[in-house]
Amino acid sequence: MGEDEEKYDSMLLVMAQQHEGGVQELVNTFFSFLRRKTDFFTGGDQHAPEKLIKDAFAHHNALAQKAHKEKQLKQERAKKEKAERAAKLAEEERKKRTDDGPRIQELTDEEAEKLQSELDKKEEEERSVAANTEKSSDKEEKEKGSDSEGEEDEKDKGKLKPNAENGADLPNYRWTQTLSEVDLAVPFDVKFRIKGRDVVVDIQRRSIKVGLKGHPPVIDGQLYNEVKVEESSWLIDDGKVVTVHLEKINKMEWWSRIVTTDPEINTKKVCPENSKLSDLDGETRGMVEKMMYDQRQKSMGLPTSEEQKKQDILKKFMAQHPEMDFSKAKFS
Repeated sequence: MGEDEEKYDSMLLVMAQQHEGGVQELVNTFFSFLRRKTDFFTGGDQHAPEKLIKDAFAHHNALAQKAHKEKQLKQERAKKEKAERAAKLAEEERKKRTDDGPRIQELTDEEAEKLQSELDKKEEEERSVAANTEKSSDKEEKEKGSDSEGEEDEKDKGKLKPNAENGADLPNYRWTQTLSEVDLAVPFDVKFRIKGRDVVVDIQRRSIKVGLKGHPPVIDGQLYNEVKVEESSWLIDDGKVVTVHLEKINKMEWWSRIVTTDPEINTKKVCPENSKLSDLDGETRGMVEKMMYDQRQKSMGLPTSEEQKKQDILKKFMAQHPEMDFSKAKFS
């Protein structure tokens, strides 16, 4: 039955796109056809057409409501499972932080003497380095920047820098993204206001095609990743621009391009604060921000959030216990 229902979808979709008045205009066209070309209204009992329409409406309305409720339940289950996974990860991280706390180990006199000499040597080296720190601070900053750029040149050579909305401004179109969705703006340089019947927009799970009828498509290829076709959409803005909205299936990933033939952006330079992180629940948002922060820190050769926490715990513990002689202690 599903295949029979979808049998005329392509033809009906073309008809729908040509009705700027929307569903109301499409339905009116359908009944106009029945009135002018068939005996639907006059070929039988006076009340038969009305009954047929009501029965068909009741049948499909029940199916639509059922599908809508199933979709809502599925989304709620997915959200609940996502929250449970995030909570589990958070609990594991909390336990890990607790287990990774500083441990104090008793040393023998010989070990303590050896450690003390190492600390004295290290302190002397630090004093020597500190003498040149003020003069070379600017130089170090530049070198750090060039080092990180050097790493990027190795792995991300030739990749574009993301625009202000974490996408790219390409010659023929512009795209932006958040963790959950992608938006495209495809302008057409024509001397008339384009309508639905003038364009070709085909959104599939793994591919997309956008263009003007009778002309080569502006976008035509395999998508970077899968999208939810039923939750994606398109419209014509101001008679000149086709805007396309794509709903990502994987909502924990930044896209580096729309189709595989496009130039890539450097996703390491994506700014999560510019995306709609407010749309995510608290646990997921925290995980995403932590992930992006750690990624940046690693690319610059700096400590991750976990490593910083361990250092902070150690400093705090030492500050709270000045009476303890840490020169004879070993931390791991």
